[in-house]
Amino acid sequence: MKERKGLELNGWVMLVVVLALLAGGGWLIYLAARDDGVSAMFWAGIATVVVGGVMASGFVINPPNIAKVVTFFGRYLGTVRRNGLVWTYPLTMRERVSLRIQNFDSETLKVNDANGNPIEVAAVIVWRVVDTAQAAFEVEDYEDFVKIQTETAVRHMASEYPYDNYEEGQFSLRANADEVTTSLHVELQDQLTMAGVEVMRTQLRRLAYAPEIAADMLRRQQAEAVVAARRRIVEGAVGMVDHALEMLSEKHIVELDEERKAAMVSNLLVVLCSEHHAQPVLNAGTLYQ
Repeated sequence: MKERKGLELNGWVMLVVVLALLAGGGWLIYLAARDDGVSAMFWAGIATVVVGGVMASGFVINPPNIAKVVTFFGRYLGTVRRNGLVWTYPLTMRERVSLRIQNFDSETLKVNDANGNPIEVAAVIVWRVVDTAQAAFEVEDYEDFVKIQTETAVRHMASEYPYDNYEEGQFSLRANADEVTTSLHVELQDQLTMAGVEVMRTQLRRLAYAPEIAADMLRRQQAEAVVAARRRIVEGAVGMVDHALEMLSEKHIVELDEERKAAMVSNLLVVLCSEHHAQPVLNAGTLYQ
């Protein structure tokens, strides 16, 4: 079922019409009663008052960004989106549907990630109703539907990715937040389209390891950081040693055989890669003593 526009007439104009009908009907009844008889004028006055009363039931006061879904004995007639005092189909039911932008902050969910590690995750989504007919008739309660589907999508998304990327080129919840939220947005929009809801934005509000493994995972992250830092230090040290040997050779400062080059490389790497300051040893003899 798709939304269609309902009858929307200017309420102030119709108010004048209704008041005129009621006043005219009352005047006809008064004239008939004054003549002391039930005449055609009397019944015309009664009919006019009844028509005016029926038409009076068609008034709707609509605030901004609020729509009214109009039904007549269970049949959908249309949606009134016009603001202010509006006149629509009389003797009808009108269900209020908010068109305003809304936030939903999901609860913190405990989920196993793609590697089986328990994590805690929560998301915030920004949404609004774009099709009032689907929101009113396709689901029982569209606001509750948004909440349940959001939590379902967050659980599914968290189980599709690891918390951290331990392999080259692997997406993770922590390192690829934009890709993860895009995936969540697409999945959530697919589920909420049937309810006439547009997902405007998705964002992860909380992402952390569960308390029972948080300490162990922190040590693992620290160890990986140390390894990465050591690798960077070694790469830089090797480059500096290579540059030093190249400069010594080009400027003919000293001639070193392969054994002495190996010793020099070893000493330089120790100095450059050590966590502590090197303690120099002075050689007062020749190069080979």
